[in-house]
Amino acid sequence: MTVDDGVVQIDVLNVALEAFELGDVDVSITPGARGAQGQMWRLATKSRAFALKQAFAGAPSASARVEAEIAFAQRVASAGVRLPTSHLDRTGRYVVPLTGGGWLRLYDWVELRPADLTAAADALGVLLARLHRGAPAADQEPGGGPPDPWYEVPPKRHEWEPLVTAANEADRPWAARLAAAVDGLPSLHALLSSSDPTGLRVCHRDLHPGNVLADADGELVVVDWEVLGPAEPARELARALVAFFHDGRPDLESMRSAYRAYVAAGGPARLCSTADFTMLIAAHLNFLNLQVRVALDPTALQRDRIWAELEVDEALRTLPTPDLTVRVLDALLSHGGVAG
Repeated sequence: MTVDDGVVQIDVLNVALEAFELGDVDVSITPGARGAQGQMWRLATKSRAFALKQAFAGAPSASARVEAEIAFAQRVASAGVRLPTSHLDRTGRYVVPLTGGGWLRLYDWVELRPADLTAAADALGVLLARLHRGAPAADQEPGGGPPDPWYEVPPKRHEWEPLVTAANEADRPWAARLAAAVDGLPSLHALLSSSDPTGLRVCHRDLHPGNVLADADGELVVVDWEVLGPAEPARELARALVAFFHDGRPDLESMRSAYRAYVAAGGPARLCSTADFTMLIAAHLNFLNLQVRVALDPTALQRDRIWAELEVDEALRTLPTPDLTVRVLDALLSHGGVAG
């Protein structure tokens, strides 16, 4: 076995080699993409390559959630959505727990790169339509329980105030921007509304440029399906359009192109009001709050604090505003957009 990164956890990789019966001879391991919660590794044997996903902490998803994920992934794959194949371990599990927390999953390796978002606008619209067409109704999380509030209920003002104080005391470079964002929360909260339970369908719920990548031919590939669950397709559509085409400044023309392609491809959702941006706003604020907490936590691992600092900076830069939601709606419903 050869390792291409000095900080790789050999014990974790040995677990993977044994669990998925990859052997330990002529296997090379190199780091892939790093995310907020985990790391991808490329495992190459003599005959093929795999993608090993390592979650740094937490318990593996419940079996009902994994089964729902696999079933939905197979469903959308038959509709033309590309995604890496997930592999079972030698005991029939898709998820292998790690001692001390965290877990592993194994997929086929697909050579992926960030997509050219402007050029891929139409393709993204078609992809979203394929995800939403025929998505089954779901008013509960996989395995039972109400829909996860992460996508509708952001942190309250009192949950932010100690973080603003701590960021100022620690002289974080983003402290002033965080304070300004918290001051603007009432106007964002005013846009939120609860979903219509009758309109909930199984959705990916984490569509952003890091999870929709391009293969060598430029075809879009969707990864990271672990948080799929009930959501209104219109809310996922609104969130995806902004996530892909707003990096501090909205690319409204690309949003229009993606939306038109979505409708033309049979996508069922239509954006009608600022309430459709509930998922975008709530998930963005919940993620920002979580990353601020990690960045300020002296007990967190240094790698996690460093990563969280980057995530906080980006989340503040791309924080949605009421004006943004109005501009996006106007762009989609007029000037060559599609009527709601």
